[in-house]
Amino acid sequence: MSVQAEFEHALLSDELITPSGLHTYNGSDPAARFAVYRNNVLSSLINALTDTFPVVQQLVGEAFFRAMAAVYVKANPPSSCLLVHYGSDFPLFIETFEPAATLPYLADMARLEALRVQAYHAADAEPVAHEVLAGALGDSERLGDLRFQLHACVHLLTSAFGVRSLWAAHQGELAIEQVDLGTAEHCLVLRQHLDVLVIGIDADSAGFIGRLLNGQTFADAARSCAPDFDLGAALALLISHDAITALSYRATP
Repeated sequence: MSVQAEFEHALLSDELITPSGLHTYNGSDPAARFAVYRNNVLSSLINALTDTFPVVQQLVGEAFFRAMAAVYVKANPPSSCLLVHYGSDFPLFIETFEPAATLPYLADMARLEALRVQAYHAADAEPVAHEVLAGALGDSERLGDLRFQLHACVHLLTSAFGVRSLWAAHQGELAIEQVDLGTAEHCLVLRQHLDVLVIGIDADSAGFIGRLLNGQTFADAARSCAPDFDLGAALALLISHDAITALSYRATP
C-alpha cells in the first residue's frame, strides 16, 4: 500500500490506526494530531451531507442522521474535490440501512433533496423563444417528428409515498395533517432563475415528461398517455418554466 493510500485508509477506518512515517514539527504525539485531523475530516463530510439532506435529518433527528451519515462516509470517501456532488448515492445507502427500515419513504426523500441540489447546479441554458415553439407546434406536417431538449436542471421523481407533500410540509407550504404518506406522488424538479421548484404533477404528466427526457419525439411521448391526458397543460408547465432549450427533428428515411 502506498503512503497516500495508507493515509486515506487510516482517515476513515474504524480501527483508529495511525499511518506510519508521520512526524510533528514540535515533537507532539503524531497519533493525537492525526486523530484530530481524522475527526475534522469525518465531521466535514457529515456536515456536507447535512447541507444536502436537511429534511432527511429533520425526519430522523440530528443524532440518528449523523450516526447514519458516519457509516456512509466511512464506506464511501469522496471521489471528487467538489463536495456539492458528495452523497449522490446516499439515497441508495439509506434503502439498505437497516436502522432506517421503519421509514420506507426516507430514501425517496433523500432522492428528492439530491435532485434539488443537481437542479440548482445544472449548467445555464437559454430557453427556446415562445414564438419559435409556437411555430414548431403549429407545423402539423413535422409535429410527429419534433423532439424537445429539456434543460439540464429538469428532473422527475416518482415515489410510492407522499414525499412531495411531506417535503412541502417541511417548507411550511402545507400543514403536516394534509400529508398522506400512503399515496404515491410524482413531482417535477427544476430551476427557474435561482429558485429550485418542486412541482407536484400527475402520473401522465410525469410519464410524458419522462419520455421527452429520454429523447422520444413529441408524438411518441404523447401517444402513450391516457385519452383524457391534458397535453396542453403539461406543455404549458414546461414552457412557463423555461424548461425547453432546443428543438430538433427525427430524421426521416
